[in-house]
Amino acid sequence: MTGQATFRTALLDASQPTPGGLTDGQGRPAGRRYDVYRNNVAVSLAEALETGFPTIAKLIGPGNFRAVAARFLRASPPSSPLMMRYGAGFAEFLETVKPLAHLGYLPDVARLELALRRSFHAADHTQADPAILQDLDDDALMACRMRLAPSVAVLRSAWPVVSIWAFNMRPGSPKPQARPEEAVILRAEFDPEPNVLPMGGADFLEALIRGDSFGSAMAAAGEDFDVGAVLSLLLGHRAITGIDFEDTP
Repeated sequence: MTGQATFRTALLDASQPTPGGLTDGQGRPAGRRYDVYRNNVAVSLAEALETGFPTIAKLIGPGNFRAVAARFLRASPPSSPLMMRYGAGFAEFLETVKPLAHLGYLPDVARLELALRRSFHAADHTQADPAILQDLDDDALMACRMRLAPSVAVLRSAWPVVSIWAFNMRPGSPKPQARPEEAVILRAEFDPEPNVLPMGGADFLEALIRGDSFGSAMAAAGEDFDVGAVLSLLLGHRAITGIDFEDTP
């Protein structure tokens, strides 16, 4: 193991000895100072993780979260100096934590929180003029392609993931019901919001994101799909940034 790798491994694991050769400003062994530095790094990373995943922290409690965070930072040290990106693999890590296996919804809640963070940091956008849709006949509507904002994200879960998030983060929200939920993250201005989609909604939005025509997206969503509900969500959150037609260059 290289000196740099040894330094990093010990920095993230308090059970490891201080790497050899480290000294303070007066040439003395830097054991105590290194321990202080190591503790500050671990605390900072754990706080960054909790800031990014507040619902997970609330669901498992602060003590458990600190223990999980300590394991995660050793397994997945930061790969970027931008702390907003830290925790990209946290959901997958939670799937491996056996003491939390009985809380099967945790990984998807983490995915939802990560999607909210990414939506927050996504590029700003300008809404397309909604009046364009009012003037389209059925054939033109089915043939058009809708471009969605960079902040839009779709999430599928076998758990009531949005309801779990809301119950813990929005006072007064109803208790989650045991059912799967498909979600879309939308950001009208600054703060992104998760929204539960009707049946077929995820298929519809994923088709639009792929660049499929409106008609193809409708077909992917199925016969019972409530397109009006999803269009209202998109328009209400200013998520449609462009409407293209066959003759658009």
